[in-house]
Amino acid sequence: MSSPVGTAEKSPNSAGSPLDNRVAPPSFLRRHGQQLGIVGVGVAMWLAFVIAAPRVFMDIDIYRAFAETTPLFGLIVLALTFVVITGEMDLSFPSIMALGTAVFALGVTQLHLPWYMALVLAFGTGAACGWLNGTLVAMLNIPSLVITIGTQFLFRGLELVLMSGTGVPLTQEMYPEMHAILREPLFGVIPIQTAWMVGLGILFWTLLNRTKFGAHVFLVGDNPTSARLMGVNTVSVKTRAFILVGLTSVLAGLMTSIYGYYFWPTTGEGYLLNTIASVFLGGTSVFGGTGSMIGSFVAAYIIGAINAGIVSAGINAFYTQLAFGLVIVISVVLQTFIERRVRRQSLTGL
Repeated sequence: MSSPVGTAEKSPNSAGSPLDNRVAPPSFLRRHGQQLGIVGVGVAMWLAFVIAAPRVFMDIDIYRAFAETTPLFGLIVLALTFVVITGEMDLSFPSIMALGTAVFALGVTQLHLPWYMALVLAFGTGAACGWLNGTLVAMLNIPSLVITIGTQFLFRGLELVLMSGTGVPLTQEMYPEMHAILREPLFGVIPIQTAWMVGLGILFWTLLNRTKFGAHVFLVGDNPTSARLMGVNTVSVKTRAFILVGLTSVLAGLMTSIYGYYFWPTTGEGYLLNTIASVFLGGTSVFGGTGSMIGSFVAAYIIGAINAGIVSAGINAFYTQLAFGLVIVISVVLQTFIERRVRRQSLTGL
């Protein structure tokens, strides 16, 4: 006779205990291990710097300096995370920083536009540059490294032609509104550069983890063929990711120029290595499909602290690039091992 409806099935070997085939949810450590790892790296590095240079790293001024300067490239780190998760790379953002800022400068000095209209033109330029990169990469299926190396020279050359190789002063007296939103401390205390980075970090985290676009970014990076078969517009996803980089590059370029009270035609140079190192150190896989906004955020501040930490510890500043290179190489090697282990586990279940 069959058991009554609602009675749990019994296992013949469990002395009447009900079967439970539910899979236990992943542990907190497994779900957030990557973020905890990068936070651990940051704490360990901070302790090492405190021990090596206690007078510097026990002074609040060094942290204020980090909060003001790290977002100058950290803003781009957050956006570049989207591009790298899709399995691509953008090397043109230093030139977009300069070109967008040049358009702003020309808008107010040559076209005599209000600062906010020139700002719209600048961000429009950044979006156009990102759209061009994304379209060439995704629609024509050209390797992003090749395309963005080319557009890096293209955008920089266009900026140099527009500015004739000269700069423009961006003093507080000339642009008080720009200084208010990009340089002056928030409430007179909080560095506004970090306030911008925290705000964009929250926005981008939500976009990556709580929206359809974010889910599609991971799908495209993990397996673009499967994503297309599932109806995901891979061209649109990649293009929008590149546009995000273009927009944040212009913001970073404006912030850098306002911070220094002057727009130099070389704006953006020197930020490439810091930005890429931060993305990889933050746990974003060079193979695509994996990444963390929290990891990228924390990693940017770690990279921003390396230079000051090395100099403060009395080590030759030339070791800074050595440290950045080691960060990139070690991150990529570790990601390779982790990727292989994950794939082996998915195939064997072990």
